[in-house]
Amino acid sequence: MSTKQLTTQGFKDLVFNYDKDQEWKFKGDVPAIIDFYADWCGPCKTVAPILDELAKEYDGKLNIYKVDTEAEEELSSIFGIQSIPTLLFIPLSGAPMLQKGAIPKNAFKEVIENRLLQSKES
Repeated sequence: MSTKQLTTQGFKDLVFNYDKDQEWKFKGDVPAIIDFYADWCGPCKTVAPILDELAKEYDGKLNIYKVDTEAEEELSSIFGIQSIPTLLFIPLSGAPMLQKGAIPKNAFKEVIENRLLQSKES
């Protein structure tokens, strides 16, 4: 499994339909990470292979999506994305967490293990 490109409509179908629901209600059956990026962004290019590795490592336990902020301006504005990369960590229950900036693989794994997969088991 690898990272999946996500459009605004795909986000509404797979993650959360903000047109229908006022309160956050995650539609996924496994936790997710969404990478808001742009092709020209250097730090985004640093994070991309890490996310590809994590997508393979956590296949079936976690979905990793990518949102091109230039192609999906509506979705970027909904989340107030002003700097990239911005990562949205989505547990199965509870509020999503935003993280701005590139983070190393060990930090991703810490969030995945302690915040995303933990919430699934409890």
